[in-house]
Amino acid sequence: MGFFTTIIVGLLAGMAASYLMKTDHKWYVDMLIGILGSVLGGWITSLITGVSMATGFNLTTFLVSIGGAVLVLVIYNWITKRKK
Repeated sequence: MGFFTTIIVGLLAGMAASYLMKTDHKWYVDMLIGILGSVLGGWITSLITGVSMATGFNLTTFLVSIGGAVLVLVIYNWITKRKK
């Protein structure tokens, strides 16, 4: 997946993951987490399946990105709650 496609899909995935997990973060945090989740989700699925499932802008790419963003949100919430 290209750099700009990763960013756009990551932004959308971050908003979707934030909505699914009902988090109360600032919008830019959700977007950064979505971009990181998009990259992480693509990397994990390529490790598991041996095939890059994040190719272009399609439903599979979006679902992989949402899964990665949810994973990053879980880790982010765990770290921020642990600091308090």
